[in-house]
Amino acid sequence: MHSPSTLEPSNPRKKGGFFARLTGKRPRKAPPRVPDGVRVYAVGDIHGCSDQLDRLLDAIEADAKSWCGAKYLIFLGDYCDRGPDSKAVIDRLLRIENGFTCYHLRGNHDQVILDFLEDPTVYRRWREFGAAATLISYGVAPPRFDDGADYIAARDRFAAQVPASHLSFLRNLQYSATVGDYFFVHAGVKPGTALDKQEREDLLWIRDEFLMSKMDFGSVVVHGHSPGDKPVRRSNRIGLDTGVYATGKLAAVVLEGDRCKFIVTSDI
Repeated sequence: MHSPSTLEPSNPRKKGGFFARLTGKRPRKAPPRVPDGVRVYAVGDIHGCSDQLDRLLDAIEADAKSWCGAKYLIFLGDYCDRGPDSKAVIDRLLRIENGFTCYHLRGNHDQVILDFLEDPTVYRRWREFGAAATLISYGVAPPRFDDGADYIAARDRFAAQVPASHLSFLRNLQYSATVGDYFFVHAGVKPGTALDKQEREDLLWIRDEFLMSKMDFGSVVVHGHSPGDKPVRRSNRIGLDTGVYATGKLAAVVLEGDRCKFIVTSDI
């Protein structure tokens, strides 16, 4: 089971019980909020696209320049694979400053890198979704053949090339975070399961069952993992994976009080 980390206490909601008894009507649900004095920037899947990451971070810094409260920058995972500069992406994430408190969540692609370092045969499935681009970004030639010895050799070369700071970054990624009425995670959550009881496999990989659900999950889920050509906002979730490696768009959501807006690189 997974227990989410809470960055700030959730805002209390008015229950409206007296109003409901008096009128016979259920009160309108209050809009989701982050705590007063906090602004949250959450960033979707980066997938090795360092140029778009630089552009988005510049826009976020400009947007946050006049904000005097706490500034959270939450990355939703999948820093590597598909795009050309996975190594440069992690380098950039490790040197963010300017008063932001950063939280880096774990994506399925990030987990597979760790799995490959433990078991080289994982390359058989990793190669289907961007392994070669990541290896090349670290100066490692991908395996040429479907051969166990080739996989081991590539794993050993990769392990020798990955900086210790990058390995520590990947190993210490969180699975989720909570701020106010928002739950941040890579892929989504399993409907009908409490947020603090979610399985890690679902947090990293779930898709259709979560995306199609109209259930109130208890918090608005902010996620990546499932690409579209623009951010998605529903009553129960916000999707930020804009398929940057194919579209050139990298998206962030900005949450302050009960307000919500998007920053997208193609709009900058």
